[in-house]
Amino acid sequence: MESCIRVSGDQLYLAIKALPGASQSQILSLSAGRLRVKIAAAPDQGKANAELCSFLAKRLGCPRKEVILCSGKTSRLKTLRLPLAVKEKLEALITNP
Repeated sequence: MESCIRVSGDQLYLAIKALPGASQSQILSLSAGRLRVKIAAAPDQGKANAELCSFLAKRLGCPRKEVILCSGKTSRLKTLRLPLAVKEKLEALITNP
C-alpha cells in the first residue's frame, strides 16, 4: 500500500492533494501517494490552506498550531507537518475516511 505519511524524528509529514471550493471539507482517498482532501474554502488569500489545517487539526484532535503547511502554499499539492502523536489517528482516517 502506498503511503502519504513520512516520519522524521518526532514529526510526521503528510502529502496532500487539496481540492478547494467544495461544499464541505472531507477526506476522500489515497491516490498517487497523496491524501485527497476536499476543502470548504476558496483558494483565495490562503483561506483554503487555513481551512485545510483547521479541518485536519479537528479530525486528529490536536491544536491547530501543530498543523503546519511546509510546502505548496499556492499549489494543490501540499505537504503538512504534524506531531508524531497523531500517527495512529491519521492512519485510521486514511483507512476509513
